[in-house]
Amino acid sequence: MRKRQVLQGARRAREFEAFVAGAAGRLLHAATLLTAEAPGDNPRARRLLTLALAHTYACWDRLRGEDPYDRARQYLACRFARGAWHQYGGFGRALPHPGSPLALLAPQERLILVLRLYEGVGEEQTAALLGLPTERVRAICDRATATLLHPPRNTAPAVGGAKVAPS
Repeated sequence: MRKRQVLQGARRAREFEAFVAGAAGRLLHAATLLTAEAPGDNPRARRLLTLALAHTYACWDRLRGEDPYDRARQYLACRFARGAWHQYGGFGRALPHPGSPLALLAPQERLILVLRLYEGVGEEQTAALLGLPTERVRAICDRATATLLHPPRNTAPAVGGAKVAPS
């Protein structure tokens, strides 16, 4: 009995290591896009990835035919959404890392854009994951795409605390 448990544990570890070797890079990139951090300096994204992989490993034996990548991506998205909700008091606009074009977007917009365009998750699946109507997901994705394609114009820098109109 003990030998069988050891063999099952070793098999489980090998399977999970193979999964991590194949999926960790893409999941880290998705997490980096979500947090709008620079690829070389992404501690929040790495923390999200670690949490998602730990959660996936914890439920590895219960997956039973379910795609572990989908499970890890779902946890990554939910964890990001929960963190953004608590950090920013909702899904308000916050500019955590101004160097990234995605920093122009609110956390919810980034989340939907990454799920829909980078990960290729369907509108219905994204809506179900986030508990939103499909139409709302479509509208947010369209607005986020428009913001990225046509970023807001910067106003002229303030001089002495007063705003200067651009000439």
